[in-house]
Amino acid sequence: MITLIATVLNEGDNIHHVMNSLKAQTRQPDEIVIVDGGSTDDTVSIMQSYSDSLPLRVVVEDGCNISEGRNRAIAKATGDIIAVTDAGVKLTDTWLERITQPLLDSDTVDVVAGFFQADPQTAFEVALGATTLPLEDEIDPATFLPSSRSVAFRKGASDFIGGYPEWLDFCEDLIFDIRLQRTTQPFAFVPDALVYFRPRPTLRKFYKQYYLYARGDGKANLWLKRHIIRYITYLVVIPMVLLLGLLVNTLLWGLYLVGGAVYLNAPYRRLPQVMTTAPDQSLETWLYCIVMIPVIRVVGDVAKMIGYPVGWRWRLAHHPPDWQVLPAKSSQT
Repeated sequence: MITLIATVLNEGDNIHHVMNSLKAQTRQPDEIVIVDGGSTDDTVSIMQSYSDSLPLRVVVEDGCNISEGRNRAIAKATGDIIAVTDAGVKLTDTWLERITQPLLDSDTVDVVAGFFQADPQTAFEVALGATTLPLEDEIDPATFLPSSRSVAFRKGASDFIGGYPEWLDFCEDLIFDIRLQRTTQPFAFVPDALVYFRPRPTLRKFYKQYYLYARGDGKANLWLKRHIIRYITYLVVIPMVLLLGLLVNTLLWGLYLVGGAVYLNAPYRRLPQVMTTAPDQSLETWLYCIVMIPVIRVVGDVAKMIGYPVGWRWRLAHHPPDWQVLPAKSSQT
């Protein structure tokens, strides 16, 4: 039995996308459990309007965070296979069929990682998608940690690790993935279990998103080496090259060009593919994206450098559970 779960909060403007794509699935879930965190708009009433066409249960849990909402949905699920997605996405018609098939085919598979792509509506969103989202050929299936907008797992596997970390408000799906990865068989990677989602529409909202992600990293003590490298790059290496250029030889500033080429290689390589999904593929859009990609990279890095110590300060004050303490690894969940 397959249960699809999601959490929502004030998604009245776009909840139709995911609900309509659920109706179009080639394989329908046996049940759908959606937990609403206390929406103040018409999200709940819109979802309930689909009750006649979908096996839907809407549960309202005022004030719950994303982890709490997902855990409530999993607890209420009667299916032994859980598929997870988010509000605000568009599922391909075969998404549920593809993401659950490995679990149905083999008892040795506990987790299936789907994939996601940008669904840009503006030139800025094209640039943002190219800057922040990897392409399929960049993914190592052995280490890929799926977003909870496209993942499926056995309910027993989630129960075994205690579900999503309710003390964490962002990056919760990464902690969940890592704990699953360490206690189950290797994940199956199914890139054609695909969802589309719209990137943040403005630079300000992107900054907030990455600030919150980095704050979550700090709270969970995630990716410490990556963050240290970023601080060293911006606060030591870049000023040092500037100073050496002034004091020794201005040709040393050419190192900025070398570093910039490495820094921006992946976004510019992705841009042509992301552009194929853009509603406007004019020369003006191309030029705008070429200019904006470096800006987005720098703004994202600044957001991370500001957010990470805020998360660390919270961690020192609140002493959250050590998520790296795991049950003994088991092949049977």
